[in-house]
Amino acid sequence: MSRRPHMGVWLLRAAALLGGMLLGLSAQASTPVGPVRDAQAADRAAFDAMVDATVARYRLPGIAVGVIEDGQVVYTRTVGETVAGSGDPVTRDTLFKIASNSKAMTASVLARLVQAGRLDWDAPVVRYLPDFAMHDPWVTRHMLVRDLLVHNSGLPEGGGDLMLWPEPNLFTRADILGGLRHIKPAYGFRAGYAYDNLLYVVAGEVAAAAGGAPYEELVRRELFQPLGLSRCRVGEFHLDQAGSVAQPHMRKGDGNVVIRRDEAVVPAITMAAAGGIRCSLDDMLAWARNWLDPTPQQLQWLGTGQRRALWTARTPMPIPQRRRDWDNTHYYAYAFGFRLADVDGQWTVSHTGTLGGMYSAMMLLPDRRSGFVIMINGDGDAARTVLAEVLLKHFTAPGQGRDIDSYADELARDAAAPSRSRAPDISGRRPVAAREMARWLGVWRDPWFGEVAICPAGDGVEFQAAKSPSMEAPVSRLGDRYLVHWDEARADVDAWLDFAGEGNARTLRMAKVDPDGDFSSDYEDLAFTWVRGCE
Repeated sequence: MSRRPHMGVWLLRAAALLGGMLLGLSAQASTPVGPVRDAQAADRAAFDAMVDATVARYRLPGIAVGVIEDGQVVYTRTVGETVAGSGDPVTRDTLFKIASNSKAMTASVLARLVQAGRLDWDAPVVRYLPDFAMHDPWVTRHMLVRDLLVHNSGLPEGGGDLMLWPEPNLFTRADILGGLRHIKPAYGFRAGYAYDNLLYVVAGEVAAAAGGAPYEELVRRELFQPLGLSRCRVGEFHLDQAGSVAQPHMRKGDGNVVIRRDEAVVPAITMAAAGGIRCSLDDMLAWARNWLDPTPQQLQWLGTGQRRALWTARTPMPIPQRRRDWDNTHYYAYAFGFRLADVDGQWTVSHTGTLGGMYSAMMLLPDRRSGFVIMINGDGDAARTVLAEVLLKHFTAPGQGRDIDSYADELARDAAAPSRSRAPDISGRRPVAAREMARWLGVWRDPWFGEVAICPAGDGVEFQAAKSPSMEAPVSRLGDRYLVHWDEARADVDAWLDFAGEGNARTLRMAKVDPDGDFSSDYEDLAFTWVRGCE
């Protein structure tokens, strides 16, 4: 039967966090009172209604959902297709990109190495990666392995993400290790929170150095194999040998169109440790149950000490107003690859994943040994938000009265508010002729992103990034500013191009046209100088 958390324990945890202390949150739950029960028919019907309403409201191409109660999988549902219009159904074995839900898996590989005595959370990163360097040499010397996982390094939000996305690109992990020293900090080391991905890539390389094998091999050896996650994939694989694989989509008109379709050979990718793992619904539910109700064998795989380390609050996070309003949240913190929060007085451990037409969520309520998994292969940001909220309320506030459409309507009203968008209307932009940009034509270089060419192409001017081939677009002008508007299938944030200076002292800065655009389009961290003319 489902059990409510021990409120006294929770209040002590919350008070400790609010007082600035680190929490030691246990992954273990006490023995349940009474037998484990399956979901009642009414519960299954309610879950079906939630999924159906979400798919209908957001016209999703495909979705996979699973619910765990008291350690048992009580509900699974798959709807839609791996490719819209193909007739190939999403199943429990379909692989989805789990994106940043990969971070918990990366952290767990490190925890396994710590447990084996091959890695030390409190060792400096340079012990394992002598060439590692941040912008500040003091930070380089004092950055510990644990600091790589908790988003308090001083890097700007999404700093350096243009070395990871859009895919595919030519940046390597060595490029990331070499580029970090050129990214200027946005705040003091360990002085705040700003989500980053690059340091998870570094963490994967630390694991490889300590574990004596490439990151991808370590994940298979230390995680997939011992936990029986037989469908999960990381690194290169052949599409025709992988079975059912969902492809990412975006909305176009009234339909869904595939973007970034997999090639016959899916390559290993630089950002695997930050967000490059794919898993099926059944494997994600097995992964979740390992945390909620571990077997003796799983406790041998990772003991209580390292489980507690992974779920100890490390960096306080700002609490969004919506989370306060919807969930009555009072604390919110990042641990090692997981987020910790109170929801309606109950402790939750979770993460989400977002990656160009793929959305995932894993929510755990450890004191109840319950939770759920959501995976979507379309424009699913709002869909994930509202479905996760209604599923969460099934546990924390049953019968509270709000349904999918209620939350969806609220999100839609907020999005339509006059003050919501700060993006300008760029429909009046016009193509630029080479003669009017003559002063700025040439090859420009940023110390971590590399070279971009702004050169004549046909009747106009083309922007092309050397190591990110997807970042290619005609240059336009809107008012007195230049901009690049990317192919919409790449779903990137458009960028301003702001030039200054004379001769060899010319500079180029970039900025998001939509200042509220995705932080991974971190144009503001780039600083180009002119290096040579166009060939």
